[in-house]
Amino acid sequence: MAELARLSGLTPDAGYPTALRGWFAVAMLTVVYVFSYVDRTILTLLVGPIRADLQISDTQVSLLHGFAFAIFYTLLGLPFGRLVDRRHRIGIISIAIAVWSVMTALCGFAKSFFQLFMARIGVGVGEAALSPAAYSIITDYFPPEKRSRALSTYVLGSYLGMAMAYIIGGGLVAMLAAAPLWDVPVVGPMEGWRIAFMVVGLPGLLLAPLIWAVREPKRRGTLRKGDETVRSVPLRELGAYLVSHWKTYSAHFLGFGLLCLLINGMALWTPTFLIRIHGWSVGEAGAVYGLMIGVFGGSGVVAGGWLSDYLQKRGQRSACFITAAMGSGLAIIPTVLMPIVPDIRAVLFLMAPALFFGAVPFGLAVSALQQITPNQMRGQVSAMYQFFNNMLGIGCGPLMVALLTDYAFRDELALGYSMSIVGGVSALVATLILVIGIRPYLSSLERADAWKQAGD
Repeated sequence: MAELARLSGLTPDAGYPTALRGWFAVAMLTVVYVFSYVDRTILTLLVGPIRADLQISDTQVSLLHGFAFAIFYTLLGLPFGRLVDRRHRIGIISIAIAVWSVMTALCGFAKSFFQLFMARIGVGVGEAALSPAAYSIITDYFPPEKRSRALSTYVLGSYLGMAMAYIIGGGLVAMLAAAPLWDVPVVGPMEGWRIAFMVVGLPGLLLAPLIWAVREPKRRGTLRKGDETVRSVPLRELGAYLVSHWKTYSAHFLGFGLLCLLINGMALWTPTFLIRIHGWSVGEAGAVYGLMIGVFGGSGVVAGGWLSDYLQKRGQRSACFITAAMGSGLAIIPTVLMPIVPDIRAVLFLMAPALFFGAVPFGLAVSALQQITPNQMRGQVSAMYQFFNNMLGIGCGPLMVALLTDYAFRDELALGYSMSIVGGVSALVATLILVIGIRPYLSSLERADAWKQAGD
């Protein structure tokens, strides 16, 4: 703490790039995020054939979807965050795109659960390297009063990616299911689900060089000692900073992590729910759920960013937390009811507000972190945020639904009740935590203002 106190403050944040250049960067990074989410989400439409070919359970499927990513974050999330804080961020993203695209294609060559699990860990490099770097870049392109909209637009990529995976992937899977085996040049006969991984993975390699069209922005909001900018903050100083704001970061990581649990628990199992409970085909489930995610989830993310910026311009400093808590609270009832109502028309009617309000908080989670975290710590803190998202959301969300279905109800037709319990409880607890976090977040913002004044 003593060393942290000697840091004189944050450098002034004047002279941001033009809006055109900033939004071009957002557009490019959003496209990359879309590809990342298509690669990771395609698994949700391949549950049936993968279970049949590899002889695995719902619980093992949930491990492939989420826990493989969580393991990668446990091992490499923080080191990647430190790289983001110290090195060329565009270069890091370019390498990450190439790695996760290749690993997605390699999923199609897995002959066992273990091999597919290891390939999915490799795909996890996308989230581990991409988002912390993208958050930091976008923050350096936009002033605080425009940041929530820009970051929410980037987060929109996750919903567009899921929508594309379900809509395009659903049609692809339906087409590939027309024959048990397909002849692939050089490789030979392959099952349709294996080809699907290759088709969605390999095109991402084209993005690796294209991302260099985005300029690396000047780092802003940097800590400094005297007149010199601090190049890197030691881990002990990062720890001291987090401890000094522990109430804010605890509420943030737990609250938004539980919302990620809600979204991912639903995202993995909703197509299977529509197929298993309501008798839909893979193509129908993918097309309808993809369209719903794209329209209602995507609009929810954008609406959250605009509402937060609107409130912030009118003097509501804690707008990020307030808007997120509102969205989370309004998502509770439709999330609980959607999977358990018997009529499919009611399911779709309730799915719309569940997706819309459940998506409102996610761009705000990123914006809130950037506003209270110095530049040299943003990559590492963003990596911690992603770690909690993956551990609670991607790791535990689908797994908890599967465990309830396999071991509590012991009936695969009870999937809807498992989704209702996990989604409802996580949304309720997340709302309470975010409400509690409003006051500590406001205090952290005020302390950040004091540092900026000292550094001007």
